[in-house]
Order: sequence, then structure tokens, then C-alpha cells
Amino acid sequence: METLGMPELLVILGVAVLLFGGKKIPELAKGLGEGIRNFKNALKEEPEKPVAAEVVPEVVKVEKV
Repeated sequence: METLGMPELLVILGVAVLLFGGKKIPELAKGLGEGIRNFKNALKEEPEKPVAAEVVPEVVKVEKV
């Protein structure tokens, strides 16, 4: 299987310009870049520890007989 060459990339770029318009492409690229950046930051951070439910002791009345 061959890799994408310059002519193929130009055709893909041309189709993208026709579909989205010239003004929309920078916005799409910016959104994609921010999404990738957020994903990488999420992978680097430590996972959050689940917060345990607070245990409340039960009060039991004892009757004297």
C-alpha cells in the first residue's frame, strides 16, 4: 500500500475547501488542535481518586429491663 503523495494531499485539500469554505478551515484546524492538546493533558494528569461516601455510625437505643 502506497503512502499519500503531494498530488493526493492537494486533491484532499481542494475537496475540503469546497466542502467547508476557505474561512471555516482555520477554525476547524484550531478546534482539532485544542482537542488533541486537551487529550494529551488528560493522559499526563493523575487519575482522580473516587471520593468515598462518608460513613455515619448508626445510633441504637438499648432499653434496660
